[in-house]
Amino acid sequence: MTNPTVGFISLGCPKALVDSERILTQLRAEGYDISSSFEGADLVVVNTCGFIDEAVQESLDAIGEALEENGKVIVTGCLGKRDLVKETHPRVLAVTGPHATAEVMQAIHTHLPRPHDPFTDLVPEQGIRLTPSHYAYLKISEGCNHRCSFCIIPSMRGDLVSRPIGEVMREAEALVKAGVKELLVVSQDTSAYGVDLRHRTDFVNGRPVKTHFFELAKELGELGVWVRLHYVYPYPHVDEVLGLMAEGKLLPYLDIPFQHGHPEVLKRMKRPAAAEKVLARIQNWRKICPDLTLRSTFIAGFPGETEAEFQTLLDFLTEAQIDRLGCFAYSPVEGATANQLSNPVPEALRLERQERVMAHQAPISQARLRRWVGRRIRVLIDAIDEEEGCLLARGPGDAPEIDGLVRIWPDPNSRHAMPVRLGEWTEVDIVDSDEYDLEAVWVASEASAPAETSTVN
Repeated sequence: MTNPTVGFISLGCPKALVDSERILTQLRAEGYDISSSFEGADLVVVNTCGFIDEAVQESLDAIGEALEENGKVIVTGCLGKRDLVKETHPRVLAVTGPHATAEVMQAIHTHLPRPHDPFTDLVPEQGIRLTPSHYAYLKISEGCNHRCSFCIIPSMRGDLVSRPIGEVMREAEALVKAGVKELLVVSQDTSAYGVDLRHRTDFVNGRPVKTHFFELAKELGELGVWVRLHYVYPYPHVDEVLGLMAEGKLLPYLDIPFQHGHPEVLKRMKRPAAAEKVLARIQNWRKICPDLTLRSTFIAGFPGETEAEFQTLLDFLTEAQIDRLGCFAYSPVEGATANQLSNPVPEALRLERQERVMAHQAPISQARLRRWVGRRIRVLIDAIDEEEGCLLARGPGDAPEIDGLVRIWPDPNSRHAMPVRLGEWTEVDIVDSDEYDLEAVWVASEASAPAETSTVN
């Protein structure tokens, strides 16, 4: 007798990916088989994203394809909080919102009964993951207490709910034990971690530790792997983690979505409005940790944005010298209060300003990357480019999928082939850079170490 099989599609951000991993872990724990295709699956689960219009359409298209190819579809995720799914695809079996593992499993049990003896199926302690084996997302909380006018995440995921620090650390330790080399800490508001619990004390390996952003960072920094902080809201206590970065406990990397550089635009966004204080803090962070890589996102063409306010944004970017930058043209999202603001910026102008931001940022990014040329750094190898004959890796300033790469080439002066250690750290010499990526030469002194998979000549 074969086990019932569930096909799975995961869309959206890393927080949604973690939700998918939890559902997949529960499915495997109960004895279901998992399929990466529609063919042969008894039903399909689609984990959706509903943050911006493009993501909504991608999710609706994925649901439609799953219905056409399979016919039995359960929908979960952020788009499930809206009536749009049932209106567009009334044939779906069930719809739930985000972080709803129990509800998804209940729907699966209804339409695809669980195997007779689920306890005989073994699941690894770290659960089922969708990322490569050498890095993993660690979600520390759900929801957000802020009400930014362009965002509908609180209406979909609710207010902040932090996981107790002991629970988070047990998951982190299990991941490291399983061979994970990089933990990417994610949430809707990472630096607010523990606020909802009033920083209640929990236990980590028998020690009392407060459920607090800095305490969590400090504990994670003792695991001996890379720890990368994402979605950090710029509260004053964020300054405290820079010391841990300078000590090498955390990666010198901060992902902080500043969104704009003009105080009036920030007020309309309901974001912190003291841009000049942000610039002073960035300067101070770089004094504490000179190797800091700063990633941020911005919105161009927000309702009411004048040309003068947009120019202030460009001036802010010049002053801030942000290393990694993404810019979105403002997109109205159903349910966002920003839709009610006066003086919307025409779409063509929004797109033009987005392009101007990226053009303005390009030489800044290039100059920031150039400072690594001539240095030896530690990188984590992700893949091999067979066609080009190089390895694809990431350095401390490169988060997977959103930042740049380090391309590693064999040392032309070495007699040894370059060993390939996918998912492992290695030392490289940086020899060149462009706007986004670094070029490196493998350090030949490691030639005595055996290759784990193959070699690159």
